[in-house]
Amino acid sequence: MFPCCFECCIKCLGGVPYASLVATILCFSGVALFCGCGHVALTGTVSILEQHFSTTASDHALLSEVIQLMQYVIYGIASFFFLYGIILLAEGFYTTSAVKELHGEFKTTACGRCISGMFVFLTYVLGVAWLGVFGFSAVPVFMFYNIWSTCEVIKSLQINMTVPGDQICVDIRQYGIIPWNAVPGKACGPILENICNTNEFYMSYHLFIVACAGAGATVIALIHFLMILSSNWAYLKDASKMQAYQDIKAKEEQELQDIQSRSKEQLNSYT
Repeated sequence: MFPCCFECCIKCLGGVPYASLVATILCFSGVALFCGCGHVALTGTVSILEQHFSTTASDHALLSEVIQLMQYVIYGIASFFFLYGIILLAEGFYTTSAVKELHGEFKTTACGRCISGMFVFLTYVLGVAWLGVFGFSAVPVFMFYNIWSTCEVIKSLQINMTVPGDQICVDIRQYGIIPWNAVPGKACGPILENICNTNEFYMSYHLFIVACAGAGATVIALIHFLMILSSNWAYLKDASKMQAYQDIKAKEEQELQDIQSRSKEQLNSYT
């Protein structure tokens, strides 16, 4: 009993597409980091702007609407990639070579090859799109890094007591996220240092970094998926050719057996 169960477990483990499984876990992790951290970081960014850089609501009304729209888009991205990752994992299960050993003769159809090719194309498009998302997610990291580095310069000047840091400022309006008539629009010296010491700034800065890393992990996962799908599509193509060859061979063998049987019958009739 136990050897039979052991062999069954080995066959089941052999049927797991480990490459697709690793890519799915990496994709889920990357999308979860990007969506979760990005959503919270955007909320913190709006709070910082409202409290320190744009006290008039009408000045940043458009930005607030854009950020709210981006948060809704994040919900859609999370839902879509949860389903898409499961579909790709299932496709990996049914195209692995171990399925042939578990379920008998492996049959391929033109529809199955077409679906595999469609997944290759769709994954390629999504990979290119996520490259853009990865680049876009690096923009807020760059902005927060500039603010943080400016605060560090102010702290170093205060420690060395060389030059007062009141004239060192950060003008958010130059990034184009709020209009030039926004008030105050910039923060200088101790005010800027207080902004860097707030929990909103600290959390938003690090969450944007994690979100950017999540987008990079998603790009790597999609590239991994693309290699797997291309390999599976090539496997299906070769399997279809082998299937056609086996059908022709079986037909020829059957015709040869028919000829031999007819020859024997004629020989028996003469004797």
